[in-house]
Formats: sequence, structure tokens, C-alpha cells
Amino acid sequence: MAVKRKVPLRKCVGCGEMKPKKELLRVLRTEDEGFLLDATGKKNGRGAYLCHSMECFKKAVKGKGLERSFKQPIPPEVYERLEKEMSVVDAR
Repeated sequence: MAVKRKVPLRKCVGCGEMKPKKELLRVLRTEDEGFLLDATGKKNGRGAYLCHSMECFKKAVKGKGLERSFKQPIPPEVYERLEKEMSVVDAR
């Protein structure tokens, strides 16, 4: 008899859709490094999830989804760095 495993779901802060955790990118807030993208989803720190599309990233910036998730304002230079990293990941 096959065992059906539960697939963890996470909500994209851009579009608001629930998707399997493996299909989303994790934006991570760490105490020492600030904000970064965690492609593995295993690093320590508070995380928020985004789809792999630039459209969702722009919705998250406009709707302040990341700021709500981390409960703090995010500087514009962090958004610029995350956008560059997203474009590299989106190209793959």
C-alpha cells in the first residue's frame, strides 16, 4: 500500500497563492547578513516565500508584502539587490 506524503504549502507574499514549498523562493532575514535569497530553503532565519517570477516580486514590493512578513521596513537597496538575484534565478 503506497503511503501518501503531506506536501508542505507556503503562501507567496506577492500573488498570495498557496504553492508547494519546493516551487517557491525563500527570502531570508538573518541577524548578521540582513536579507538574502535562500534557494535551498534550509538556512536559519525568518523567511518569506516568493514565486520564481519577477511579476510576483514586483507585486510584493508594491504591496509591501515582504515588509509585513518581516514586521520591519526594508531599505530600497535591499530590494535592488534582491531584484538582481531574482533575475539570475529567473534566468535558470
